[in-house]
Amino acid sequence: MTDTPATSPITPAVTSRRWLLFAFLTVGLWGVWGAFAGISAQRGFPETLVYCVWAVTMILPAVVVMQREKWKLDRDPKSILFGLLIGLTGAGGQMILFYAVTTGPAYLIFPIISLSPLITILLSLLLLKERTSRLGALGVALALVALPLLDFSPQGFSFTQGSTWFPLALIIMACWGVQAYFMKLANNHMSAESIFFYMMLSGLLLTPAALAMTDFSKPINWGWDGPWLAAVIQMLNAVGALFLVYAFRHGKAIVVSPLTNAGGPLVTAVISLLIVGVMPGELKMVGLALAFIAAALLATAA
Repeated sequence: MTDTPATSPITPAVTSRRWLLFAFLTVGLWGVWGAFAGISAQRGFPETLVYCVWAVTMILPAVVVMQREKWKLDRDPKSILFGLLIGLTGAGGQMILFYAVTTGPAYLIFPIISLSPLITILLSLLLLKERTSRLGALGVALALVALPLLDFSPQGFSFTQGSTWFPLALIIMACWGVQAYFMKLANNHMSAESIFFYMMLSGLLLTPAALAMTDFSKPINWGWDGPWLAAVIQMLNAVGALFLVYAFRHGKAIVVSPLTNAGGPLVTAVISLLIVGVMPGELKMVGLALAFIAAALLATAA
């Protein structure tokens, strides 16, 4: 039997560095994207159309990586199932979110959704038998505490806005948590490039639903700072999603998921402070501090 790269003593270290590199690239891109993501809606381009633009921007990185792999797309039933499951849980969760924010308070919905890594961690611990160091476990715990603080705003804290939004928020949290788990699971069976291709395809399949949810009776900004600016901003999101797939390929889901989910808002907050001069509230400051410590601990986890 000939030796393969997997048997080399150097490979674990290289693999470890790879997951961290891709995780930090995701954090950086999503952090910048988060700082500017709201501009499109502020300038009269609806979020449902932003989704459509995002789905289109997924095509370019998908074509690039598939071209590099000479279009060797995994087409067996299991790969198609995994790929579409990952894509539809991610894009489907976004579709549900569009409706959820119309039925309930965003300042309560987003903290619940931000706990999606908890689903990923539980599934990975129980089904994939993943483990991490004590410092890594502490980082995971701090990230889970930080995530809801990063999105929570006590604006007249109340549950009086109906009850529909709560199960919807739980469904979105489950969708995105399950998506991350299957992203790791699928990487053990198929190529990362094929996973991203099916994510791109799933996003495009749901664009008719986003168009149907768009109120075209209201004025829509079709200028350069409408769809074109949205495309530039959403490209950051799309490429970040590609790097996330690679991060899950080389790293453990129990570490990658909380790191990327906590790190992105941290970068967003720093950019907002430097460019816009927006100072986070007290709760968010606590969340940012915990997120920073968590990211540092998770970065050292194997």
